[in-house]
Amino acid sequence: MGDYKKRLRALQIELVELQRRAIAHGWKTLVIFEGRDSSGKDGTIKRLTEHTSPRETRIVALGKPTEREVTQWYFERYAPHLPAAQEFVFFNRSWYNRAGVERVMGFCSDAEYEEFMETVPTFERMLTRSGIRLVKYYLDITEDEQRKRLEARHEDPLKQWKISPIDEVALKHWKDYSRARDAMFERTSIPESPWLVVNANDKKLARLNVIADLLHRIDPKHVRRAPDPAIVFPYEPAALADGRIAR
Repeated sequence: MGDYKKRLRALQIELVELQRRAIAHGWKTLVIFEGRDSSGKDGTIKRLTEHTSPRETRIVALGKPTEREVTQWYFERYAPHLPAAQEFVFFNRSWYNRAGVERVMGFCSDAEYEEFMETVPTFERMLTRSGIRLVKYYLDITEDEQRKRLEARHEDPLKQWKISPIDEVALKHWKDYSRARDAMFERTSIPESPWLVVNANDKKLARLNVIADLLHRIDPKHVRRAPDPAIVFPYEPAALADGRIAR
């Protein structure tokens, strides 16, 4: 525990220094977190943001779309939350809901899904061309680890707010989510915004390495600690076959 806290503090200090440079240079930074239920998105974002400037840092975790939002262009409800100059924005789930939970649970039509998968690369290229530094993380856990974490939620009175109807069927649809994830990786990991896979079975190692990786990607000139490539690595098809991504 002591070593973890020491390493975390050192990385968070680097993150504060990075944000000072981002503010000085007017950088626009958008970080997307996706992953299965209980993969550790909340905890990772908490460690990333707990010492950053509240004025220039925003966490976006949108709920179910309203009746009006359902009629909008799909990306429209996300656009107001994109970063302006000097801002760090963290999406705790994002427009990729359509490629994951909406696809698996039947919350969108096949046509809506195909439209999303075809257009999201263009949308993200537009974002990066506009000057947004876009980083996409997928927190990956095994089926056994997800089962343990979902069971722990029911036993911990402080985690009751995390329980949802979607959780109840997450394990039942494990293979469906795997297929949806694989299709998402294949069709939406592009040079301008590649998917970065995080081996998140160990929460603490995942948090430390995500911070180190983000520092490296946003401002590599000032990086003092390289992330572990066994914990955070760019998606490639071979990772689905060699066991680096949970099946």
